[in-house]
Amino acid sequence: MAIKKNLKAEAGFSMSSMTDIIFLLLLFFIIASTMSSPNDIKLNLPQSRSTTSTRSVVAKVSIDGNGRFFVAKGTERPTQIAPEMLESYILDLVAQDSTTYIALHADQQIAYKEVVRVLDIANQHKLKLVVATRASER
Repeated sequence: MAIKKNLKAEAGFSMSSMTDIIFLLLLFFIIASTMSSPNDIKLNLPQSRSTTSTRSVVAKVSIDGNGRFFVAKGTERPTQIAPEMLESYILDLVAQDSTTYIALHADQQIAYKEVVRVLDIANQHKLKLVVATRASER
């Protein structure tokens, strides 16, 4: 009695390595998306030697190089606002939580009067304001 050998190759594909790659890519994109800040306003901040930062910012006021005002609550996307509406918008945000700061991000090329406008609003209503700068190169 002759024993037949099975010489046929089995056609199959292992998906385990492909699944590992997909999970690694998914993990990479999840981590990368949480680290990015959703700020679409291009600002050239002035330099500073100070490295302190605040964690509890309720409102972020940005002034771009063209003098346009943008506001954002927390980590939301910034929206453009008329300069006349800035005070009422900030007061509405601070009314919700008065223990936090307002961060001012102003381009270094804008007129000083635009920065003073935001500083006056904060001073009139006794609000805590932080001016954002970029770290100086050493």
